[in-house]
Amino acid sequence: MDTLWLVLVLALVTGRAQGSFMEQPLARISVHRALIELEDTASISASPDLLGAKGETAEYVTVKFRRAANAENTDWIGVFSPANFNASTCTEPDGVPSKDQFPKLCSAPVKYKYANFSSPNYVRSGEGSLSFRLINMRADYSFGLFKGDVSNPVLLAVSNTVSFTSPRAPSFMRLANGFEWNEITVTWTSDYGQDEAMPLVKWGLLDDKERTLTAAMTVTFSRDDMCGAPATTVGWRSPGYIHTGHLKELWPNKKYFYQVAHKLENGSYVWGRSSVFKSPPFPGQDSLQRVVIFGDMGKAERDGSNEYSMYQPGCLNTTDTLASDIDNYDIIILNGDMAYANGYASQWDQFLEQVEPLSSRVPFMVTSGNHERDWPFSGSFYGSSDSGGECGVPAQTLFNMPAVNRAKYWYQTDWGLFRFCIANTEEDWREGTEQWAFLEECFSSVNRQKQPWLIFIAHRVLGYSSGDFYAAEGSFSEPMGRDLQKLWQKYRVDLAFYGHVHNYERTCPIYENVCLSQEKHHYSGQFNATIHIVAGGGGAGLALFAPFNTSWSFVKDYDFGFTKLTSFNRSSLLLEYKRSSDGLVYDKFWITRHYKDVLGCDRRTTFCPLITLAT
Repeated sequence: MDTLWLVLVLALVTGRAQGSFMEQPLARISVHRALIELEDTASISASPDLLGAKGETAEYVTVKFRRAANAENTDWIGVFSPANFNASTCTEPDGVPSKDQFPKLCSAPVKYKYANFSSPNYVRSGEGSLSFRLINMRADYSFGLFKGDVSNPVLLAVSNTVSFTSPRAPSFMRLANGFEWNEITVTWTSDYGQDEAMPLVKWGLLDDKERTLTAAMTVTFSRDDMCGAPATTVGWRSPGYIHTGHLKELWPNKKYFYQVAHKLENGSYVWGRSSVFKSPPFPGQDSLQRVVIFGDMGKAERDGSNEYSMYQPGCLNTTDTLASDIDNYDIIILNGDMAYANGYASQWDQFLEQVEPLSSRVPFMVTSGNHERDWPFSGSFYGSSDSGGECGVPAQTLFNMPAVNRAKYWYQTDWGLFRFCIANTEEDWREGTEQWAFLEECFSSVNRQKQPWLIFIAHRVLGYSSGDFYAAEGSFSEPMGRDLQKLWQKYRVDLAFYGHVHNYERTCPIYENVCLSQEKHHYSGQFNATIHIVAGGGGAGLALFAPFNTSWSFVKDYDFGFTKLTSFNRSSLLLEYKRSSDGLVYDKFWITRHYKDVLGCDRRTTFCPLITLAT
C-alpha cells in the first residue's frame, strides 16, 4: 500500500510540474526558430482595420486567410503588436540592433489560434476565417499565417495593419487602498509620458457637482529592469506608462465619481472612462463590510485563443461572476499568481483588461506569488524560474499597493472592522527577518476593540493544506512555514488565507497540528486557534488533493471559486465559499466573538499575560 501511494504521489507531482496548465501558452511558440518564407499562394487579411471609433477599448476583427497549396492542420495564425514584427527591427536589451537573430522574429505573438479552429474544412479548401478580440494596447496589430506548428514556425504571409482610433488613451483603471484609511489610489496605463501630457484624476462625491482635479505620478519600467528570458527577449513588450493619483481625505463609506485624463501641451484633454467607487469605512466603523479573497487567477482569451481552456480554465467565470455581483463587494484581495504572464509582457495588458470590471469599481489588492517574483539569484526566497524573468518588476509597478518598500511588497491595510496583514511568501519570512518584524508589528498594533477581525494573507501555504504535492513532501505546507504559528496564536489571528494550491480547503481551529475545536459551522466565545483557508481556485488549472483524509481538514472542494467575508457588526463574521461557475455558496461558517473574548488567555492558555498578585 505504501509503495502504491508513493508511486501515485510521484506521478501526481510530475504531472503537476509538467501539466499544460502550468506552461504559459506563448512559451510553446519557438520564436527563436522562426523562419520567413513568404509564399505567393498564401495570403491573410483583417477587417475592419480601424477600431474604437466610438470609444471602444475592445473589438472583434475577422481574419481571412488562404493557402492554396499544402494547407495543414498545424497551420496557425499569430496576432502581433506592434504590427511591425520583422526581424530587421530586432534589438538586444541594450538597444543595439541584433544581427544574429535574423531571420528569426523579434517577439512572441500576443495570442494565436490554429487555422482550423473555426474552419474545419481548411485543409481541403485551403481557406479559412477566424475571429479575434483585440484590446487597445497602445500599438497597432497585424496577423501572420504560419506553417510548421508552433514548434517550428515558418511565416508564410502577413496581413494589413489594424489600429485603434486613440491608441495612446488611458485604460485599465485599478483602485487600491492608500497608506491612510481614508485614501484611495487610482492607477491606470497610457502611452503618454510625463513630458508629453499631465496625468490627473477628476473626482468628487457622486451626489455633488463639485469636482477636484488631482495630479498623478508617472512610472514605467524597461527591459533592462527584468532578470532574464523570456522577459528580456521574445516576451518583452513596452508596458507604456503607469500613472497613479492619490485621492485623500475621503468621507467614510460614501460613493465617489472619478475619471482619469491627460492634459496635453495645447491645453486639451484626453479622457478615459469614468467610474464609481465606495470609500473605505473608518477603522472600527460598525457597518456592513464585505471582502472577497482568492488566489491563482490567471487570464484567458474570450475569443478562444491560446487554447485557453487548457491553461486558466476558470478565470473568466471568476471574473464574470464577481463582476455581475460587484455591488455586493467592497474590496477584493488577490493573493498572488495574478496573470501568469511568466515573462510575456503582453499578457499583463490582457489581464488588466480582463479584471477592469472589478478593479475599476472596488480596491483590488494584490500580493506576490511565485509566478510574479521567483527567479534564480534575484533575491527571491525560492530559486525557481516561475516568473519567466520578471522577478516582480511588472506586478510591483502595475499595482500600487501601500507597501513601504514596493520591491518587498508586504503591507498592512485596514477596512473598517478588518485588519489585513499581507505577507510576501517569495521573500524570507522566518523569525529574525525584516518581514517577521513587520508581521508582528501588524498583528500587535491593531486595536481589537475597534477592529475585531484580524486576518493573515499569503500566497504560499504557510499553514495547512492537503494538496497532493505538499502531501508528497510530508509537510502539508511550505517547509518552515508554520514558524509563524506562535505569532498567529499569540495575537489571536482569526483567519489565515492562502493560494498556490489550486483548490479550496478549510481547517479546524488548529495549533501545532492539533484541532482545538471540532465545531464546524459556528465558532463563538474565547479564541481557540487560527482557522486556515486555501482559496487558490481563482482560475488556474486545479490541483489534486492527497488521496487520504487529514484529521484537521474539515472541508475540501476540487473546483474553481472564491471566498467572501461579511462582517455584519463588531461581533458577527460570516465566511462563504462560492464556486465561480454559478456564484452559489458551497461552504460557510460563522464567528461570533466579543472584545472580552480576545482579552487575556486563549482557551488553551498557550499565551497568557503574566499576572502578579500584590500583597
